[in-house]
Amino acid sequence: MIKNKVLATHYFLKEMDNDNYYPTHLVKKGQDLLKALCVKIEATSPKNLSELYILTQETTDQFNELAEEFYEEESEIETVARECIAEDFGFIADEYGFENADIEELIATRDW
Repeated sequence: MIKNKVLATHYFLKEMDNDNYYPTHLVKKGQDLLKALCVKIEATSPKNLSELYILTQETTDQFNELAEEFYEEESEIETVARECIAEDFGFIADEYGFENADIEELIATRDW
């Protein structure tokens, strides 16, 4: 359960969810990954950007695996999806007080 009230009600991956190109059940998996990241951040309370980047890059690695599932269903994490996912990572960082987080660093391990 996400404690941050803004993130608890945030509509993650909205652009992807509203586009039929992306399989709904895979978008849901992506939403669940971002929600799990929020729970992990709340549970571990990263003290600095380095600690936050470790958590976000672990989630990015999970998105790398999810990208394979998109390919299997004749979809992919392309430009719209990349921007959508990256924006949500940035939004999460901002909400937890890491306004100076570099979005590219948050998702540095991505291969999509």
